[in-house]
Amino acid sequence: MTATRFLIMICVALTLTGCGLRERIFGGGGQSDRALPYRAKLAKGEDRRDISVRVQSRGASVAAVRESVRFQATRYCLINFGGADTRWVINPVTGDWAFTRDGDDMIFQGRCVFR
Repeated sequence: MTATRFLIMICVALTLTGCGLRERIFGGGGQSDRALPYRAKLAKGEDRRDISVRVQSRGASVAAVRESVRFQATRYCLINFGGADTRWVINPVTGDWAFTRDGDDMIFQGRCVFR
């Protein structure tokens, strides 16, 4: 019986390592954060569904930083609300995501939504 429990624990540990759940539970950020081209940090608003994502962009375009912003929002919304969709504030002139600049940083605003 002890050998069976040990084997089950080993299988569970290997499974958690493979799916990235271990990093979410125990910290570490995972490899996905390091693979993105820009460093982005998410902050939640007064209503936890409202978010802002600050990207260290050094003058990059929206298209260049989009995946770094989207990754942070998707992860936050999925973990906290069970859905991965974000409704971004849209610039009426360009039709693309609106942002403000703070020095070299771009700040995007959005809201976690559900289907």
